[in-house]
Amino acid sequence: MDFCASAWISVNGGIEKLFHPLKMHIDELPELSEQEWYMVVANHQSWVDILILQRLLNRRIPFLKFFLKKELIYVPVLGLAWWALDFPFMRRYSTAELKKNPKLRGKDIEITRKACAKFKHKPVSVMNFVEGTRFQPSKHQKQNSPFKHLLRPKAGGMAFALSAMGDQIHKLVDVTIYYPGKIPSFWDYISGRLPEVYLHLEVKEIDSGMRGDYANDRQFKQAFQERLNALWQHKDEVLEQLAAKANHSQGDS
Repeated sequence: MDFCASAWISVNGGIEKLFHPLKMHIDELPELSEQEWYMVVANHQSWVDILILQRLLNRRIPFLKFFLKKELIYVPVLGLAWWALDFPFMRRYSTAELKKNPKLRGKDIEITRKACAKFKHKPVSVMNFVEGTRFQPSKHQKQNSPFKHLLRPKAGGMAFALSAMGDQIHKLVDVTIYYPGKIPSFWDYISGRLPEVYLHLEVKEIDSGMRGDYANDRQFKQAFQERLNALWQHKDEVLEQLAAKANHSQGDS
């Protein structure tokens, strides 16, 4: 199924290039492999981000998959498609549930880890938008975000995914996306109203310090959040650089 999905993305990409050419400005790509396991993170501004990431990374790394809430498997049509594509479904217990039944503590990781067992012998790329929602100025202001172009990163989902995958994933693909002008909608993308996008991609090692019990180990939780905040601070600076590059390019044209 992954092959069919990748082929479908390739065909769509070919059609888009023919009828709606999109210029993707990116420096030389680092070495990537379809035989490797990756965690992929990116800033999130639009649903177009997913299409850009698929177009950028298709056939370079394993097919992108998202950790989905277990309840989403019951969504008509899409739930079946996600299941057929081996998207990992996770079960997260709330604080209230754990307080009511302490025996459930750690069960969510155990259940999700079993669901991910198939990926021990099959390379996978797990996608995570760690901001948890699309960037909007109103959300940025409400959060009082310390970053100029980003929302505060939510560390829990990423830490949970890394814990559930065990030691399989040891590389992080960090993608920064910048759209000159307004943030595009899905309709802008499919109608050819997105002429260009600026991208930056880095590959980083995921060491043992990024794996631990995020829910119960306060020291690990704080350390993980600090590392993710540092990553996000760097991404904020990269966005500044991409914006400057885009403005310089427009000034020359």
